[in-house]
Amino acid sequence: MLEALMKHIFQLIFISLIPISLAFVSCSNSEQSLTVYSGRSENLIGPILESYERASGVSINVKYGKTAEIAALLLEEGDKTPADIFIAQDAGALGAIESADMFATIPENILSLVAPEFRSKTGQWVGLSGRARTIVYNLETIDPDQLPASILDFTDPKWKGRIGWAPTNGSFQAFVTAMRIHHGEDIAKEWLLGIIANDPKVYPKNTPIVAAAAAGEIDIGFVNHYYLHRFLAEQGVEFGARNYYTTPNDIGTLINVAGAGVIDSSKKQEQSHALLWYLLGDVSQRYFSESTYEYPLASGASSYSGIPELSSLGAVNMDLSQMEDVARTLNLLREVGALD
Repeated sequence: MLEALMKHIFQLIFISLIPISLAFVSCSNSEQSLTVYSGRSENLIGPILESYERASGVSINVKYGKTAEIAALLLEEGDKTPADIFIAQDAGALGAIESADMFATIPENILSLVAPEFRSKTGQWVGLSGRARTIVYNLETIDPDQLPASILDFTDPKWKGRIGWAPTNGSFQAFVTAMRIHHGEDIAKEWLLGIIANDPKVYPKNTPIVAAAAAGEIDIGFVNHYYLHRFLAEQGVEFGARNYYTTPNDIGTLINVAGAGVIDSSKKQEQSHALLWYLLGDVSQRYFSESTYEYPLASGASSYSGIPELSSLGAVNMDLSQMEDVARTLNLLREVGALD
């Protein structure tokens, strides 16, 4: 699977090796450099940053880490941070930096490339790619027409011993955070207790949940949509699992985003804006669509052909910046016994 993914990444990088308009930068390329703090892993965002370096001549110094750790570092460093740009895996971390007034306002010509629901309401950060929460299910044991309309209904005892989840995984914790915000603490707690009562199998992350669903170890699992498509790209249509999307306006089909913002104390605002422009440009958006199977968020960008159109999902409309309070989610998960 990894070999096929990397092959496609390098194909896109090759396509991207074209000069970027000099309008993007005003000083000599040899004098330019940017420092990026990235909560996205190197294998996901690194190829695009490298392609920008080659196309623009700008040297990019990247500090990689988990999104929560990088956000905490930024908050600790404050206006002394060397970072010019923060790229985050989820909107909650972007919201935390926004709340600390550490982002500069992004120019409207960049913000307008992305729909309002996938960017900061105050113009402080912008989404680059999106991912939907979904239910992965086993093709042999599950008729998707019989799956519940809402993720809240998986507390039904008939699902006992049939569910897979990853309570230590950041994407699941972000989902629970969204549930807390959208439905309130009481309903989120009730749902967690209901799932626990159904004796779910615990996995460390999304990938083994999808593999377990295909192998029949579980009937359904709670994951992000794109993990299935990595397996399908490698193993073909015979792979034994598929995705199910809950009904419109259900929290079960939450759309979270990976996004970026420019640090307010950076003295390289224009160069940072040029990188944001590139990340929302055709090459980068096709990379997110065709190589990582995420939803490209720039206006006019096409989704991967194997996934539903973003507009068809009817995702819950909520301010993604509010998902910053993951600490309360972690406390809730510990309270119900989902975390140690």
